[in-house]
Amino acid sequence: MDNNDSAPTSPVEAAFDPDTLTPPPRHGIVWRLRNYFLAGVVVTAPIGVTLYVTWAFVSFVDRSVKPLIPEAYNPENYVHFSFPGLGLIIMLVALTLLGALAANFFGKTLLEYGERLVARMPIMRGVYNATKQILETVTTPSGASFRQAALIEYPRKGMWTICFITGDAMGEVQARTQEAVISVYVPTTPNPTSGFLLFVPRSDILNLDMSVEEAVKMVISMGLVVPKWTG
Repeated sequence: MDNNDSAPTSPVEAAFDPDTLTPPPRHGIVWRLRNYFLAGVVVTAPIGVTLYVTWAFVSFVDRSVKPLIPEAYNPENYVHFSFPGLGLIIMLVALTLLGALAANFFGKTLLEYGERLVARMPIMRGVYNATKQILETVTTPSGASFRQAALIEYPRKGMWTICFITGDAMGEVQARTQEAVISVYVPTTPNPTSGFLLFVPRSDILNLDMSVEEAVKMVISMGLVVPKWTG
């Protein structure tokens, strides 16, 4: 029998038989261009969305504030071109001056008079008090609100969800519970500005190492953006 016509006599020879080798798949130029395009979208989309939102916000503030500037004090009337962000700068300066005014005796007296006036208006009273309490809670540096991300079993045992600790429960809520409870905010996804207020026993809360910002990103991305954890 001719050796050239015989089959390979060992598994090694069979593996390297040129008649049985399958060439690796080769992707065409269209496949490569598609991947390059998707990579470009991933790189530029976050930057583009950020710039668009920033520009839209600055333009909205400019359109709202610039008409309030007297003609004699508007610098655009003298240089004959627009200043993007001029309204935003004026708003920041005005808010800073109002904060400084409210910190002195005259400002506090004026603010108390205004609050008493608003307290006499049924609808505006509720909106004003709720907005004031939320802003004071969020902006107070010494407060513990929204400073800790945690896990709780919700909406039933065995199912976990991300929540944010807002503080210890007080008043009647704490007095009517059998054990110490903590108020937590459970956000919805992908919009974390809406959610649920729950009073959870301290023993049922599992604190997370991730920051509040990382937890918010995870909620907004519906779990697609997962922060790194070293264990």
